[in-house]
Parts: sequence; structure tokens; C-alpha cells
Amino acid sequence: MASSRDDFIIAIRSAFLKKSTQQKFSLLTLVFISIFTILLSSLDFKVIRYLKIGINELVYRSSFLVSIPEKLIKNTYFEIVDYSTFFNEYKENRKELGKLKSINISSEIIEFENKELKELINDYVSSSDKILAKIIVDKDSPFLKSIIINKGSKDNIKIGTNIYDQSYLVGRVIEVNYKSARVLLLSDLNSNVPVTIAPQNIQAIVTGSGDNYGEVKYIKSGIDNKFDEESIVYTSGTGAIFKSGIPIGRIKIQDKENLTKFNVEFYSDFSQLKYVFAEVITKTEIKNDKLDSSQNDNISKNPLDAKLKILEDEIKIIEDTNLKFKEENETLKTDINYLNSKISNLEIEILSKNKEIEKFNLDTEETEFLKMNLYYGHKCRRSFFNSKGFSVGTPEYKNCVMKKGRKD
Repeated sequence: MASSRDDFIIAIRSAFLKKSTQQKFSLLTLVFISIFTILLSSLDFKVIRYLKIGINELVYRSSFLVSIPEKLIKNTYFEIVDYSTFFNEYKENRKELGKLKSINISSEIIEFENKELKELINDYVSSSDKILAKIIVDKDSPFLKSIIINKGSKDNIKIGTNIYDQSYLVGRVIEVNYKSARVLLLSDLNSNVPVTIAPQNIQAIVTGSGDNYGEVKYIKSGIDNKFDEESIVYTSGTGAIFKSGIPIGRIKIQDKENLTKFNVEFYSDFSQLKYVFAEVITKTEIKNDKLDSSQNDNISKNPLDAKLKILEDEIKIIEDTNLKFKEENETLKTDINYLNSKISNLEIEILSKNKEIEKFNLDTEETEFLKMNLYYGHKCRRSFFNSKGFSVGTPEYKNCVMKKGRKD
């Protein structure tokens, strides 16, 4: 309330100061008005109460209007920062996407070459497919760790079929019926899996412990000190029982009574399995085209045709990839044009905000001059007692007021 009263008094004083005929009595008049206003503010009259509410409302509205440019500038700044952050993330994601695509293309080429070479060596091509199976019986005992799934020989399940939990190895089939099969888990005492321990690249065998972990055994002496708890265990493919490169778990080191044991903490929790995937492997014989025997002899003797076929397929893959890249480049160009237009719009908006700020600064300077004029105007105003003063409204008068009455 005190700040509102001060603003009101300053406004009245500035109004009196503009009248040259009442300059001698303006200060005394303002003093009496101030005392009268203070006395009225202590009385609880209805008119005074409404006057107070009106002054407060006027001050609030004025402060709200003055704060609008500041809020607009802040919001514009935050939008520009968000946009720059989004654009940087977009460029990083674009680079990462390019790397992943190149890696994917390389892997596709390698897989295709592998398939072609297998066709040159063997008379069949093997392909695998994972089918979803539900666990219908869980034989959880201290000695036997196995599960029964609802897939059997009807679904091409065979003895030795690998069973997965997503991409992690769970076990393999040891008994098959027409509509069901029994799976021996990796944690069973009878389970033995040839593995490779990375990044040390150490060959070993993981056996089941009858509990929810495995034990690393048959390690060459002198290399067990290279293990740490960051080592990863995956199948080595030795013995052709399991495919190579299937993740199993992570090394867990246990020290008991000066004896170090290396256990394997499985990635999958076998006690919480509800659904698993069975990998069904099918072998497809390579069909020979009806060619003359002389042509077949030439093909078998000269493997250059097979290599040329591989190169042609690679060229086809690269061409398809280039087409995809061109389409993505067009999309990226469109996005860049849109972002550039957005940047230009933001720059135009910033220019308009700068103009509003300049206008606000001019209004602030004018307000500052009015306040200074109340205190130092009598020192700079030309009057009968102040012949060295300046006329009101001239640049010299304004400069003198801003210098607090100094005329140098």
C-alpha cells in the first residue's frame, strides 16, 4: 500500500511541476496533500477503501503490461535453446543411424557370402526358425532341473533342439513325444556346455550345479587368474551340440576357505520361465539346374562363376542400399529446409522483440527522467532566483536533471 501511495504522490507532483504559474507553491501544496492523504488512509471510509483498491489495480495492471516484453524474451530464448538442442541430437542420431546401417549391410553381405560358400561345399543349406512354446510342467527338484513344453515331433522338435529365453540359451531337448518334449536346463547336474569366456577368449565347460547358477570347469591351469566379474560366457560351438555365440551368463567369482570358484550367473531366471523358443533347423537340398554334363563339369572345375554370382548379388545389395540412401537424403533435405525456415521465422521474431525492448528502454528512460525531475528540477529550471538555469523541455534542461542538477 505504501508503494501505491508513493506512485500516486509522484504523479501529482509531476503534474504540478508542469504548470509554470504555480511553481513557487507546488512543493508546499504537495506536502499538505501528502499529509492529508496519510490521514485519510488511516480512516476506514468506504470511498477511501475503493480509492485504495483502484490504485492497487492500476499499479498491478501497469506492472503486468511492463513485464510482458520480458516474458516474451525469456520464452523466445528457451525456444531457441530447445531448438538448438533438438538439432544437435538430430545430427548425432543421423550419424549413428548411418553407422548402424553400414554395419547391417556388412552383416547381410557376410551372411550371403556364407550361404553361397556353404552351397559350394555341401549339397544342402540349413536354415533355422524359432517357434514359441509354453511350459506346461516344471520339474523343480534338488537333482533334476527340467521343463516340459507343449511342442513335440509334430512341430519338428527333435532330440538336441536348442531352447531359448528370448536370445539367451536355456537348455536342450532330451526327450520328444508327439505333442510335448522334455528340456534339460543348463542348471541341471547332467548339463555340460562347451563355452568361450570373453574377452579373455578362454575355452571351458560350464556344468550345472543343481541350483540357479553354473560352474566353470576344465580350465587350463594358470589362466584362471585372468577372469573378472565383467567376463561374459557364451557357447563355443565345440562338439556341434550348440550353436556358437549364444550368450549364457556372466562370471561370478566366489572365494571360500582360500579356494576360488568361478560360477556362471545365468542371464535367464529358470524359475520364472513361462514361454520359451525352440529353434527348429531345416536342411534344404540344393536343386541343380538342367544343364549339360559338360557345362556342369566346367562349373565344378571353375569356381569363378560362383564368385561372380556373389559379386553380382553384392552389387545388387549395394544398389538397393544406395536407393534407400537417396530417399533418406531427400527426406533429410526437406527436414533441413523446414528447419531453416523455422530459424528465419525465429530470427524475425527476435528482431521484433528487440524493437519492443528498445521501446521499453525508451519508456524506462522517460520514467527515470520524471523521477529525477521531481528531485533536481528546481536546480536546473530558470527562475527569478536561478538565472543560470535552463528552460523546461530543452535538451540542456534534461541533461542537467539527469546529472542531478550539475550544470557543467
